[in-house]
Amino acid sequence: MRFYVLPLSESTLENHKYAVYLPHDPQGLAYWLIPEQLLEPMTELPLTRLSDYETAIANPKVNQTFVSNPNLEAMLRGRRLLLDEVTAMFSLQEIHEHVCHGYIHYSAGIVPQSRKLACSRCGTSDPFLLAQIECARCNDMCTYCRSCILMGRVNSCTPFLTWHGTQQLNDTKMPRLGWQGELSPAQKKAADALVNEVNTPLTENRSFLTWAVCGAGKTEMLFPAILAGLEAKKPVLIATPRTDVVLELLPRLRTAFPNTVVEGFYGGADDRYAKAQLLIATTHQLLRYHNYFPNVIIDEVDAFPFSYDEKLHFAVKKASLSPSLTIYLTATPPKELKSAAENGKIPHVKVPRRYHGHPLPVPKLMWIGNWMKNLQRKKKLPYHLLHWIKQTLERKKQVFLFLPRIDLQPAVVAALRHVFPEVSTDSVYANDEERREKVMRYREGKIRILVTTTILERGVTVKGVQVGVLGAEDRIFTESALVQIAGRVGRSADEPTGDVIFFHHGKTTAMVEAIRHIEAMNQEK
Repeated sequence: MRFYVLPLSESTLENHKYAVYLPHDPQGLAYWLIPEQLLEPMTELPLTRLSDYETAIANPKVNQTFVSNPNLEAMLRGRRLLLDEVTAMFSLQEIHEHVCHGYIHYSAGIVPQSRKLACSRCGTSDPFLLAQIECARCNDMCTYCRSCILMGRVNSCTPFLTWHGTQQLNDTKMPRLGWQGELSPAQKKAADALVNEVNTPLTENRSFLTWAVCGAGKTEMLFPAILAGLEAKKPVLIATPRTDVVLELLPRLRTAFPNTVVEGFYGGADDRYAKAQLLIATTHQLLRYHNYFPNVIIDEVDAFPFSYDEKLHFAVKKASLSPSLTIYLTATPPKELKSAAENGKIPHVKVPRRYHGHPLPVPKLMWIGNWMKNLQRKKKLPYHLLHWIKQTLERKKQVFLFLPRIDLQPAVVAALRHVFPEVSTDSVYANDEERREKVMRYREGKIRILVTTTILERGVTVKGVQVGVLGAEDRIFTESALVQIAGRVGRSADEPTGDVIFFHHGKTTAMVEAIRHIEAMNQEK
């Protein structure tokens, strides 16, 4: 979108209700800034894009007598959205009227940064990811960001909108914890530490690490701290790298906090602009938020894609209020975070035992030779793998079989269906359109053998499941990934044991370190 730039001295426009100021120029003049679509074409006056100004526009102060639209506030509160997203529901005239009364601010989509351009939504400044097109809107060459384009294209002429009006409370109900369970001593220790962090006044940005084994009951440990944040009338964010985790936690959180509006945000969510007090979202969705959350909980901080994608770290930082508290939650902290905790640079609490008190199942190694060659040439799976699956099925258990690559899934599934024709077998991967349905059917026991990639190494809990890793020697199976995969087993107090088998063509350091990691946690009290 372009704006007309009109001198403030224009008497015919001095009282124009659609006027927003630009900063004074060196000659001491000030200007009106009016969206092109709100005036008749005025060829003698210049048109500009927000990104053409190195300094921010001078947005008006909030007019307390103005009656704002609560639905517009609900959409924009805490968010930073493209103009196109908002004009899909509200007229440009109404939006700009809120701008003129200080309730909404404009800002540029592409901004200068250290002598180069950057996307103001995802922070990308890589020239390879910032391309140019001939833009029909501004009739000029327009820079756009390819890094976050799936969330809507950010152009040089794209204004972002943020809400700056007075806050209206989301709900008058007092939050209540509906969960009636009892925490173990180790869980209680961690929960008390988290509540203390939330209740401590913020004078600067703070971080806290909760290092808890897979199946320790991390979600339940969070409940008291979440309640403390909600009682203080502050929104609480739980960010997680993957959609599967959002879908699993959302019903549990709604049950645990019956008086609280709880929403989940992920790619494909029904209402991406819903208003909520407790949010659980994939880290990608945080690109839509801005300077809002005083309490941020990052679940599985070491997981892909969060651990590899700088724009997701940028998204968390931009979504957080300043100052804010960031709580890292993981069973396998990355080396930098682990070192910072062990050296006292970041406060932390460790939970080395599962909530039911039983030790973590220790993986076993099983050499199977050149399994890849036999699969590709003979369409056959290793005898030891098939024998283990047969024994598992005879015990009425479900099988979780992890593969290193998606392209291996069809051959593996075909081989399993040939050997076990009466057994329901299926596969799933990150971009599988039926991923949610398949995971649900697996949880319900309708699928007995589920072949998957590392996409399901976290966040999926199935009682009594037995785990095999085919091709555990592949470099995609890091120590962290193997620990998380092993953590799928024995999570229920009724069935705290089970099989974790690394089927391999050569033992790796990652396998050895994963086993050492699990054994070390089992030895801690």
